[in-house]
Amino acid sequence: MPTAFVGQQTTITHSMRVEGIGVHSGKPVAITFHPSIAGAGIVFERLRDGRVVSAYEAISENVGPTDLCTVLGSRPDEWIATIEHVMAAVYALGVDNLRIAVEGGEMPIMDGSSRVFVNALKDAGIVKLAERRGYIRVLKTVRVEKGAGWAEFSPYDGTHFDVEIDFDSPAIGRQKWQGNMTPETFRRELASARTFGFMRDVEPMWAQGFALGSSLENSVVISDDDKVINPEGLRFVDEFVRHKTLDAVGDLAMMGSRFAGAFRSYRGGHKLNAMAVRALLETPGACVFVAPEVGGLKERHSIQLVASASLS
Repeated sequence: MPTAFVGQQTTITHSMRVEGIGVHSGKPVAITFHPSIAGAGIVFERLRDGRVVSAYEAISENVGPTDLCTVLGSRPDEWIATIEHVMAAVYALGVDNLRIAVEGGEMPIMDGSSRVFVNALKDAGIVKLAERRGYIRVLKTVRVEKGAGWAEFSPYDGTHFDVEIDFDSPAIGRQKWQGNMTPETFRRELASARTFGFMRDVEPMWAQGFALGSSLENSVVISDDDKVINPEGLRFVDEFVRHKTLDAVGDLAMMGSRFAGAFRSYRGGHKLNAMAVRALLETPGACVFVAPEVGGLKERHSIQLVASASLS
């Protein structure tokens, strides 16, 4: 088994703050990455006037709405939104334990990618802890479907992503990205791919109170005549599917552990990704948690969803 699954747990050496605008609220928001102890996992804390009003471990059980982004919690006054770009960076860089303090209820969108969060975690210094990490191993194929889209996990010796999109838009069309997920692959091929959207969808989203902070500085925008209107153009010819893969990395991190297996999706998104994670964890015999023990790793026979870590 690759060493990424059997090494020591990690955290960061010192706190690091990132400030920006919330893509949905349009208001200033900030997050601060703090070191955490082994076994704590990734915990988001929503602050109001310096006080913690809600806290959620980044696990499937705590995922709320997934219509436009991935949200922790179910109540708007307590939830923590748009976590997928942060979680993608955390997972891809192999950070196991963090406390993330959130001011404003959502992550700063920055440039619409994970690049700033990757750099922040690197600048904070990733350090190994004494305790070993366990991991989830996929044992059999599990598939979910939603409309014309589908997503599935299957056994694989490593962590592999195969993501395909198919848009009825000449600016995007059908694109596919696949590869084994490593820190270097993520940094080089996925981290800087930006979120995207269509001009025709903007006004309806504004009317619902979403995307109030969206702009050409943090999104690739496609015009009504199917052209990319950002002056600088695209960062990659296939930037759209690279960002969808970035999102999938962040959404699958909600397993609460690293996983050994292959993930494939066609016309996927946050909702389908969340459905696939839950199906994998809830299907008897689909996966095992390989737990760290003295002298090696030991497979447990089944997985059950971790109880909610929500506080209010």
